This record gives sequence, structure tokens and C-alpha cells, in this order.
Amino acid sequence: MAIPGYDPSRVAEYTLEQVGARVAVVAGVVPDSFDLAKSSRQPPIDALADPVDLVALEELKAVEAIRIALVYDPAELPPGASPTDVAVAVETGGGSETQRAESDAVDDGWVPLESTVDLEETTVTAVLNDRPPGSTVVAGYDDRGAESDESTD
Repeated sequence: MAIPGYDPSRVAEYTLEQVGARVAVVAGVVPDSFDLAKSSRQPPIDALADPVDLVALEELKAVEAIRIALVYDPAELPPGASPTDVAVAVETGGGSETQRAESDAVDDGWVPLESTVDLEETTVTAVLNDRPPGSTVVAGYDDRGAESDESTD
């Protein structure tokens, strides 16, 4: 899983097949302990897949890019939802005031990241230039676009 704009020889890749999660990392230091694991955390109500823990995330140093790709189940989308209203969400431990200010879609401490959806592969991908604000991620329904549409009526 390449990260556009980065030399593939510098990309460390990790996969957790049982939940359809893939992570690619470009960093100065990627510890041997970095990995993916099925999470025991309770997913948000709008989750479309099982949550995944990014193990030893805090030990990454000099992060240049992280690409998180998660498989999701489109059948779990609410009725009438667009199949593109999916995002990678990160668990932030309840969400600080700063995180709430950055995102008006905090759901019990889960913050959606800017993501792209591949409808054919039923995956959602987020590419970041730093560590995410938490170490547990999930594919979830992202209704931020629907809320802004309603407010303009």
C-alpha cells in the first residue's frame, strides 16, 4: 500500500486481515513493537466495522505520513445514507475541548478524519502527516455533510 509522493522503500506496511485493516507509515523511527490489533474498545454507534488498535503508536518518531485503510460494511449504513458518507474515525478518549473545536462531529470521543472512500473495494482511507490524535481507529458513518446540508435549508 503505497503512499503517494513517498519512496516505497521508506514505507513500513502493516496488515490485520481479520478486520480488513492496513496501515502504511513513513517515519524516522518505526519501532519493532508497532503493529495492528483488533481492539477491545466499544465502537461508536455509527461504526461500520470493528475497531483496530495502532499498537505502540506513541513510539513512532519523526512521522512524515501515515495511511490508514479500513474495510467497511456498506450494509451497515443507515437508510438513505450516501455510500460516500464514510470516514476513518479515531478514538480520542472522550474528546478534549480543542478536539471538539476542531470537529463538530465528536461522538463519544470518536473524531472523523478527512477520508476518501473506494466504493468498489468498500474501503475508506485517511492519509495524515502526523500521528492521529488517538490509537484506536474505526470505519464509521460520517454525517457531517448531511448536517451542513440541513443547516443551509
